Amino acid sequence: MQEVISLRIQVASIIGSLLFLYFIARLITRGRLREEYSIVWVFCTVLLLVFSFWREGLNVVAEFLGVFYPPSLVFMAGIFAIIVFLVHLSSVVSRLQTQLKEAAQEIALLRGVSPSKEP
Repeated sequence: MQEVISLRIQVASIIGSLLFLYFIARLITRGRLREEYSIVWVFCTVLLLVFSFWREGLNVVAEFLGVFYPPSLVFMAGIFAIIVFLVHLSSVVSRLQTQLKEAAQEIALLRGVSPSKEP
């Protein structure tokens, strides 16, 4: 019985990973996801596929890293990935905010309006 449940989970994770990979591919082809972000998503999806097919892989990696409970390694990796992604997005937003401020100042100078005056 346990083997049937385990097989169902494996099939569901394979199907879910393939659907997610298809979703990412559609976003890329429609131009809604930039290539720099798509590489990360494709890599994560391929990693999910590898662990979906290689059932003992998580145990092997967890044992190699000294993690006692292998599923906690998945959560740890997910939290780490989210933190890295959030730091990256924060740097992108900061850069865009600086560019927006500079563009607004340049437009104000071209129109002859000082930044301290209100129109």
